[in-house]
Amino acid sequence: MGAQQSVNAGKAKVDMKVDLTHMLCEALLLPPLRSSGVTLSQIVGRISLKHPNLFGRSEKLDVILDKGINDSNFVIAYRRPRAEWLSQQSFVFQHSMTPEVAVHGFPADNFTRSGSRGINLSRLSFGLELNEPATSNWTSGTSVKFENIRPVNNQGHSIARDHDGFPLTCSGNLHDNMIILKQESGYADVNDNSFLKVNFQMEQGLPLVPKSLTFNRVKCAVSKGIKLGPTFLVTSLTGGSIVGDMAPYQAFAIGGLGSVRGYGEGAVGSGRLCLIANCEYTIPLVKHLEGSIFMDCGSDLGSARHVPGNPALRQGKPGFGIGFGYGLHFNTDLGQIRVDYAMNAFNRKTIYFGINSSGGS
Repeated sequence: MGAQQSVNAGKAKVDMKVDLTHMLCEALLLPPLRSSGVTLSQIVGRISLKHPNLFGRSEKLDVILDKGINDSNFVIAYRRPRAEWLSQQSFVFQHSMTPEVAVHGFPADNFTRSGSRGINLSRLSFGLELNEPATSNWTSGTSVKFENIRPVNNQGHSIARDHDGFPLTCSGNLHDNMIILKQESGYADVNDNSFLKVNFQMEQGLPLVPKSLTFNRVKCAVSKGIKLGPTFLVTSLTGGSIVGDMAPYQAFAIGGLGSVRGYGEGAVGSGRLCLIANCEYTIPLVKHLEGSIFMDCGSDLGSARHVPGNPALRQGKPGFGIGFGYGLHFNTDLGQIRVDYAMNAFNRKTIYFGINSSGGS
């Protein structure tokens, strides 16, 4: 949902969009209702430049800028045409600036939200992506990239330590460098009565440049949906692990809309391990309107103490959290409007408002 304008300049196409669908999901807290502009701060503006035939041989160029009030993301992707049975190549340059709230933020209002400590992450990366031809149910992709990560404060100055004097990087310097080989595979089996989806990601830090991080990071998510008469039951399980060199910002953050509802982003904990389970039961009410009940839980499996500097333990995060609640989903031509009411283990309530776009961006 948003405003969009397209302009043709020769063979290039410029898309300008103000997008409210992807980020308009920050929690509004009850009680009391907050009117401090939290939701407004999640509005993202997008400018997109697309060229379908850059050098006259069907090469594609995408330039995308996403800008919010507190974060930004800039991507340049160049795609070379190849035969359909071969891996599709993309050369990607990316720079992003995001608040580091999930790991270094402090839990507030009985863990229903995470407050900022003025730490942001500047990420600069470039590399090659290879997407394998899709089979009937499987997708696969491989990438190798160089990444430079630099913690900065709200004034844009590089910082090496947090407010308690603990290092923000693995190296202890103002930045970390790493070369990452990533493999991602997905499986999807969908029909009218059920679905099964599996996603597996593995990142390997390669020691190819001086002081680069060497690590192995694995994450796997499995979700299963079953139609039960007019109703639908969805369950999912997500797990992750990281071994080897590690900076605090690489920890698995638990809590928030994408993991355990009823908690702020990362307010449950952050660790070298994570395990998150979700269950949601959807019931049709009237035309275009559905109701749901859900329960989420997540744990760092006692691994928070193994994260350098112990940021989760210093912030008093519990390491385990459970949330439950109910919601209403209204299906429209623009997408699905969701309102979820969640309660955490501390009996604090949170309302989440979100819009899931039905169209591509």
